Amino acid sequence: MDDLTKTEAWPGQTKPADPPAKQAPPRRRGRGGLILVGLLLVLAAGAAWWMWPQSKPANPRGGRFGVPPIATATVSSGDINVTINALGTVTSLATITIKSQISGQLFAVNYTEGQIVKKGDLLVEIDSRPYQLALAQAQGALKRDQAMLESAKLDLERYQGLVKSNAIPRQQLDQQVAVVKQDEGNLITDQAQIDTANLNIAYCHIIAPVNGRLGLRLVDPGNYVTPQDATGLVTITQLSPISVIFTTAEDNLPSILARLKAGATLEATALDRSGSTKLAVGTVSTLDNQIDTTTGTLKLRAQFDNNDGALFPNQFVNISLLVDTLHNTPVMPTAAVQRGAPGTFVYLYNPQDSKVSVQKVVLGPTDGDRVAVKSGLKPGDQVVIDGADKLRDGIQVSLRGPGSNATPTAPTNPNPNQGRRRRRDNQN
Repeated sequence: MDDLTKTEAWPGQTKPADPPAKQAPPRRRGRGGLILVGLLLVLAAGAAWWMWPQSKPANPRGGRFGVPPIATATVSSGDINVTINALGTVTSLATITIKSQISGQLFAVNYTEGQIVKKGDLLVEIDSRPYQLALAQAQGALKRDQAMLESAKLDLERYQGLVKSNAIPRQQLDQQVAVVKQDEGNLITDQAQIDTANLNIAYCHIIAPVNGRLGLRLVDPGNYVTPQDATGLVTITQLSPISVIFTTAEDNLPSILARLKAGATLEATALDRSGSTKLAVGTVSTLDNQIDTTTGTLKLRAQFDNNDGALFPNQFVNISLLVDTLHNTPVMPTAAVQRGAPGTFVYLYNPQDSKVSVQKVVLGPTDGDRVAVKSGLKPGDQVVIDGADKLRDGIQVSLRGPGSNATPTAPTNPNPNQGRRRRRDNQN
């Protein structure tokens, strides 16, 4: 069977070529992975399509953009303060360096550093014994000279009687008159020495010349002090009353002078460095006699009682100077003010057609978050204070109700998924 079935080529014949082997069909590699990726893409697209309508901002009037919501404020008639803001430095009305008027050993210090003292309080004592001895010496000289004067006066009386009888020459009488006058001069000198000694003894007890706060002690007890010492013994700074020196632009000078000439008292409020905390309220006491040409500013001094010690010397403060008060003027919030191509304007809301229009205004002084309106508005007008970034002239708007936020309420839909189901049904 093997020989019969085996085919061999005859001599001279060509052996037929073997039929080509059957190739296996190509294997579909990764088919399951492609299907999985496709399913994931379909799910992601479906989720994005499902969530897309919810990410859009809702609006009450329908459409993609809707009607912009706004908040308004009513222009009122009221009073507004005309103030000038300036920078100032707290300056004491009296800063004194206590020095010794005499030379001597520092005997005692009767204060503590930083103490609040009153005028007349004893601060320092210097050894007064040398000056007490000088006083006793001057008093002894006075007694001696007084006795000599009495003796000279008695001799003068005798000489006057003797001259009448020509018992002594006239020249001797004249000499005795001179002696009496000389002794009288010695008495004046002795009394001056006594007064000097008493004054030096008084200088040994140094007292506070003003009310104020004492600084750090500069000389310790036991040191020898003289009037030529440059540092002194201690410094005292008056705290109540106290002043603030501040500067203002020369353009503000006419309005300030006009108020001062009218007899008005200009109120000055001192604020802290941040300008948020009120420290004290005082009045302008005086102003400088010339304008600084390098800066174009003028210095003013405001005085404060400072009974609570809120102001401290050399402290930096902000000053709000009340120059005038405007009464019964249109006032609106500063948030309504817009600036652009038309100049200074506001968006005026018309409640009849719910539209806004551009209204040019001329502003007056600003007082905090309020500003006076010189022209362009009248009391009762409604101006936009929030949402003006999306407005233009003549656009229709929606007014926010009390307690609403910036986003308007979406329209009511009884079945929010109805639109999604309809779109899926159309795709199927």
